[in-house]
Amino acid sequence: MRNADDPITWNPQRIAVAGVSGSGKTTLCDHLAGVRTCARVEMDSLFHGPGWTPRESFLDDVREFVAGPRWVIELQYRQARPLVVSRADTLLWLDYPARVHMTRLVRRTVRRRLRREELWNGNTEPPLHTVFTDSDHILRWGWRTRHKLKPVVPTLEARFPDLTVVRLTSPRQSDRWVEALAELPLDD
Repeated sequence: MRNADDPITWNPQRIAVAGVSGSGKTTLCDHLAGVRTCARVEMDSLFHGPGWTPRESFLDDVREFVAGPRWVIELQYRQARPLVVSRADTLLWLDYPARVHMTRLVRRTVRRRLRREELWNGNTEPPLHTVFTDSDHILRWGWRTRHKLKPVVPTLEARFPDLTVVRLTSPRQSDRWVEALAELPLDD
């Protein structure tokens, strides 16, 4: 596993970004897609159908996307994880402290709800008071699953030898890594 300050000695073409809810996966993926001028899809848009129902075509859509030569995507959903990491050459792990990702998650959730932002396929955040009544409310989910990747990500390099894992422990480290990546040529 590499640290953020290790030199980038390979040329990432297929990048997955792992992190718990609120860590900034989507924002980083959007930024990386711009820096690398590569294909990008938001994993949640493939998973969530109208009314927050899972889409039947989810795994087929993931397979189709990761079959491409150059892309960036969030590493989410246990059933899709092997499809993504088997094709990725780089995994960025946003292993931020809980205070960072929970603050981001609260801000994002409140903003989305107050603005009634449409997320995927007509879905919006539920009323804020449901944090007290819905055990799967995103804020409760974010807190409950805040450590879920710690035992998973470190094992991926061994299981997928062509995968380079980079552990990023702060937003500042992530920014520095992206700046270094932007200096690389786009193709080998």
